[in-house]
Amino acid sequence: MELKTGMSAVVTGGGSGLGEATARALAAKGLKVAIFDRNAEAGQAVASDIRGLFCNADVTDNESMVSAFEVARNAHGQERVLVSCAGIAPGAKTASKGQPHDAQLFRTALDVNLYGVFLASSLAAAGMSEADALNDDGERGVIINTASIAAFDGQVGQIAYAASKAGIVGMTLPMARDLSRSGIRVMAIAPGLFMTPMMKGLPQDVQDSLGGQTPFPQRLGDPEEFAALVCSICENVMMNGEVIRLDGAIRMGPR
Repeated sequence: MELKTGMSAVVTGGGSGLGEATARALAAKGLKVAIFDRNAEAGQAVASDIRGLFCNADVTDNESMVSAFEVARNAHGQERVLVSCAGIAPGAKTASKGQPHDAQLFRTALDVNLYGVFLASSLAAAGMSEADALNDDGERGVIINTASIAAFDGQVGQIAYAASKAGIVGMTLPMARDLSRSGIRVMAIAPGLFMTPMMKGLPQDVQDSLGGQTPFPQRLGDPEEFAALVCSICENVMMNGEVIRLDGAIRMGPR
């Protein structure tokens, strides 16, 4: 897919971190970007900066998402790119000190990280499938979801997070197969240790220690590197139904 000026894109979680970098990268290529986020202040700030559109949306709520897509499409037209970056990373063990994992915390992680991604993907796919083809291959759109290396290397205390991200990995191929006749590609990126807002809140020595675990380059990933991969996936029509680890060759230990 050629990323053309005026093409429409939706980025969930676009108010910060990987989502913000992605929204900025797509806007730099001339796309009209709608940012879906619950943080109105952050989302509106990014949207204003890139001359995009902010939609106050809860990825776990169907009505909220239906409304956000309607607003975005009325303003920008049918989105041809969806990038789901909204997510949370709770930390808790399966059981600890005789107490079970908080059941609601586990469910919330699945709701935001997995159900929210499915919901955004399904709503975007429904709209894309009715749009005109963009090229001779019959391509109509691309959906890129954010997994994590925790899907493969889940650590102590990541049971909810790892399960939710593994669900994204499991959805990728069947979703791509489901949407193949409509000319919609589906990919997932599994980032390693990146400089997200959560990481920025850690002391510098902790950041350096975490970055040093990456074989090469020995640092935390830059969100712009994630965004660059998003753009590459959009532009390469043969990239479909796969999960790409973007992690500098790191393999996380148990802790």
